[in-house]
Amino acid sequence: MTTNTPDAAFLASIKTPQQDFDTAAIRQLDSAHFLHPFTDHGSLAEKGARVMVRGEGIYLWDSEGHKILDGMSGLWCVNVGYGRTSISQAVYRQMETLPFYNSFFNTTNVPAVTLAAQLAQLAPAPFKHVFFTSSGSEANDTNVRLVRRYWDLLGHPERHTIIGRVNGYHGSTMAGASLGGMAGMHAQGGLPIPGIVHIGQPNYAEAPKGMTEAEFGIVAAGWLEQKILELGPDKVAAFIGEPVQGAGGVIIPPPTYWPEIQRICDKYDVLLIADEVITGFGRLGTWFGSELMQIQPDLITFAKGVTSGYVPLGGVLVGSRVAHVLIEKGGEFNHGFTYSGHPVACAAALENLRIIQDEQLVNAVAVDTGPYLKQKFASLSDHPLVGHADSLGFVAGLNLVRKKAEHLHDCVPFDQALHVGMICRGYMFANGIIMRAVGDRMIVAPPLVMTQAQVDEMVDRIRQSLDDTLADLIKRGWV
Repeated sequence: MTTNTPDAAFLASIKTPQQDFDTAAIRQLDSAHFLHPFTDHGSLAEKGARVMVRGEGIYLWDSEGHKILDGMSGLWCVNVGYGRTSISQAVYRQMETLPFYNSFFNTTNVPAVTLAAQLAQLAPAPFKHVFFTSSGSEANDTNVRLVRRYWDLLGHPERHTIIGRVNGYHGSTMAGASLGGMAGMHAQGGLPIPGIVHIGQPNYAEAPKGMTEAEFGIVAAGWLEQKILELGPDKVAAFIGEPVQGAGGVIIPPPTYWPEIQRICDKYDVLLIADEVITGFGRLGTWFGSELMQIQPDLITFAKGVTSGYVPLGGVLVGSRVAHVLIEKGGEFNHGFTYSGHPVACAAALENLRIIQDEQLVNAVAVDTGPYLKQKFASLSDHPLVGHADSLGFVAGLNLVRKKAEHLHDCVPFDQALHVGMICRGYMFANGIIMRAVGDRMIVAPPLVMTQAQVDEMVDRIRQSLDDTLADLIKRGWV
């Protein structure tokens, strides 16, 4: 690129995060060159992207100087908050020492080995082995390979099918998107790939009227047994699910659900995969959500919170049942990535985990800030637009409804074509709070470092945004 082009002139002008930014120029370049994930680019070009330039603690600043409380931890991942100099320093030291070497050809590196050992200590008892990737999507692709290789080695190649859930999310690669049950993703690209099927989600809001939450948990888990019997137990390799569904709208299953899922998997000898990309590393008040749900998965997917998003890293915790077969009987496992065990990413993870441990963030979510968030978030249930508000640890969600009712199942929803959730999300940004819209369900997953006072601030901003949304909807004649 020659130096007299507009792009070069703009790029040369960028110096520090503290400078004044030409937001219009950045948006123009963004529209011209950057294809964003999960984005309608025609619509984005009309209004321009929001340009984030700095983060500190639980707050972000955009290029126009607005301070925004990040209620979504970036994308479910910035557990220790922004601006952690010690992570930056750990990354710098590793880049100066060994910025990269691969883990192929009987080679390893110190940060990867150290991190694998530490994860084995933090994980539930059956997990002593780790397979590293760069993302949760890659990790779930790895799960497909691991599961099918496991059954092949045991002489059961017919055990090929993996069962996921409608509205579950397991990434956006071909295999990850197939494992997930997002209709919009399956509508593009001929998904799901063969050998992956789905059952319903354990969303109590969809339960028949009159059924208790405990009863519904058993019924929803029973859909797995029905699907296993429909396919034939000798054809089913594994079941995959998030302890709490994240991108699907913070769907917190009834307490009866996961124990029954475990019983069914044990009964039919089906491998259990817990996708903990969101729920791992303290999000629910335990190191892994599987512990809270009292299940013993065979494989655990992780990413996001392992580095707090500072550097991309993911992987699979491989339980002893699968690891033993893979190591003792497997020979060469023909799978892996250039960046498996990347030394810089592993160095970032080690420092991130040290912060979580030293500052006792997991315990804080369990006994202090998590219960406080639950209490404060529940107070939003009195708002005219809120049909139901619930939380677990540091995830929470509320349903926007056109007409409230005493019982969740009697609430009258908005027509989905009105996109009320996105209207509300706009007011959230205007009031300096990031809250994600999944249809008409508004969700948060704040950084684990959030204090009680900051919980108050977040909930106050949410309430103001709900008030603004209600006033807007009244003007439109929608309520």
